[in-house]
Amino acid sequence: MDINQIRQLYLDHFTEHGHQIIDRAPLVLNDDATTLFTGSGMQPLLPYLLGADHPAGDRLVDVQPCLRSQDIEEVGDNRHTTFFEMLGNWSLGGYFKDEQIRFAWDFLVNKVGLDPARMYVSVYSGDQSLEISPDDESAQVWHELFSAAGVSTDRIDLVTEERGNAEGSGGARICGYRDKNWWSRGGGPETMPVGDPGGPDTEIFYYFPQVEHDKSYGEHPHPNSDGGQYLEIGNSVFMQFQRTENGLSPLPRRNVDFGGGLERIAAAAIDSPDVYRVGTLAPIVSRIEELSGRAYDDDTEAMRVIADHVRGAVFLIADGVRPSGKEHGYVLRRLLRRAIRFAHAIECFDGTLESVADAAIDAYAAAYPTLDAARTEILGVLAKEERQFRRTLGKGLRELRRLGKESRPLSGADLFTLYERFGFPVELAAEEANRLGVDLLAGWRADFDTAMERQRQMSRASSTLGT
Repeated sequence: MDINQIRQLYLDHFTEHGHQIIDRAPLVLNDDATTLFTGSGMQPLLPYLLGADHPAGDRLVDVQPCLRSQDIEEVGDNRHTTFFEMLGNWSLGGYFKDEQIRFAWDFLVNKVGLDPARMYVSVYSGDQSLEISPDDESAQVWHELFSAAGVSTDRIDLVTEERGNAEGSGGARICGYRDKNWWSRGGGPETMPVGDPGGPDTEIFYYFPQVEHDKSYGEHPHPNSDGGQYLEIGNSVFMQFQRTENGLSPLPRRNVDFGGGLERIAAAAIDSPDVYRVGTLAPIVSRIEELSGRAYDDDTEAMRVIADHVRGAVFLIADGVRPSGKEHGYVLRRLLRRAIRFAHAIECFDGTLESVADAAIDAYAAAYPTLDAARTEILGVLAKEERQFRRTLGKGLRELRRLGKESRPLSGADLFTLYERFGFPVELAAEEANRLGVDLLAGWRADFDTAMERQRQMSRASSTLGT
C-alpha cells in the first residue's frame, strides 16, 4: 500500500469513528518558546490536553509534519529522519485505553494490512516507589486482540532497556518497561516539568526477521532496542496526570494522544525496514542517484542524509524560515550545509539542492499544495545558499585536512577558525574530523563557545562605537 493511500486511509478511518480533521500546525510555533520546531502532533494541542475545550470537539485527528533537529546526527541509518509526518488522533476526556487500542489495531491490521504475527507491543510496568500500578488494562486488551487473531500472547516485564539488552525478550509479544513506557516532555514521572501532562503509554513495533540484530545496542534483541529488528510504528499515550510541585495530580479529564510514524507504517506495509524506500522518499533518492551517477545501495548514508535534509528544508522554507546564524535559521542552514557536504562526497556538485528539492516538492505536492505554490521561492533560497557555501566548502575541507596532518588534537579555537574563515558549521567540522580520524581536545566545545562569545562582544562594541 502506497504511503499517500495510508495517509488518507488514516484520516478516513478516524472520521468514521466521529473524529474531526484539524489543520496541521506550522513547523515553527510562534506561541511556544519551549522548542524551536513542532516535533510532535501534541505540541499545538497542549492547552486542550490540560483541560481547555477544543473548538472542533473532543475527538480529533490530523497528519502533522514534524522536525526534530536533535536527531540530525542520527540520520544515515534506516529509520531516523529529522523531518517526518506524524499521524495523530486524540480523545479529550472521551474514550480511553480500550477503545484507543482497538482503533489502532483496526487501522493497522484491517485497513493497512499489517501482519499481526509480526506486531509486538510494550506497556508500562509500573513504579512501586511512586505507587503507580502496572498498565494491566492495556496488556489485557492487547491479549484479547492477539488471541482473536491466533497470535501467541506471552508477556514479560523487562522494566528497563538495559535488562532487555542483557537478557532479551525471548520473543514475548507484550513487554513491560518502566521509563520507556511513560510519556512526558521531560522523561519519567519524577522528572516531568511542573505543569506538564503525562502518563503511561503503549507502543507498537513491527518485526523484521530479515534484519540481523546489531549487538552494539545489546547482546539480545527486544522490542525497545535500536538493534534493527524491531521498528516502532505507533505510540498511544494515556495522559491522566499533571506534574505539580507536590508530585503527580490527576488531570481534570483523561486524554488519549496517539502518534504514528507515517513513513514507518508505510515501510512496514511494503515489508521494508528502510523508511527511505517508501513512496515519498524513494523518488528523492532516485533523483540523487541520477545526479551522482551512483547507486543508493553503494552510498546509502550520504543519500539518506541529502534526501532527509533537503526535504526538511523544503518544508521549513515553505513555512517561512530562512537560512541565518540564529535559532530556526541556523538549523535550516546546518541542514543545507550538511546536505551539501554529503553531496560533495558523492560528486554531486552545483545545483544539487535545487534539483533534489524539486523532486521533494513533486513527491509531496498532492498532500501539501502550498509546497508547489511556493516552489519558485523555495528553489531560489536553496540556490543562493548552495552558491554561498560551495565557494568556501573546498577551502574549508582542505584546511581541516591540513590541520589533521599536524599530529595533534584539534582545539575549539581551530574549529572557530574554520567557522570564521570558511563558514564551516562547528558540528559539521566535528563530524568531518571524526570521519578523518582526527582527535578533538577535551573541552573543545566550550573553547569554541568562548571564542564565539568573544566575537559577539567585539561585534556589539563595534556597533556601539559606530552609532
